[in-house]
Amino acid sequence: MILTAHVKPNARTNAITAWLDDTTAKISVTAAPEKGKANEAVVRLLADHFNVPASSITLVRGSTTRMKQFEIPSKNAQ
Repeated sequence: MILTAHVKPNARTNAITAWLDDTTAKISVTAAPEKGKANEAVVRLLADHFNVPASSITLVRGSTTRMKQFEIPSKNAQ
């Protein structure tokens, strides 16, 4: 699954704040947008939410922008 995320760095909490549709979410993270820290925080948050290892989530597009796309493996794929 490809998930589109609108990321807000330097937020008060780490959370998925809204789902715009099945594959688009607004995400807030406390990490700063420097040296990939916010991206790593989003990956950890998504891994917890989808119950998959963080190492299996790939940042496909948007490493330096707020609009990002992540590839998340389905739980059934092995």
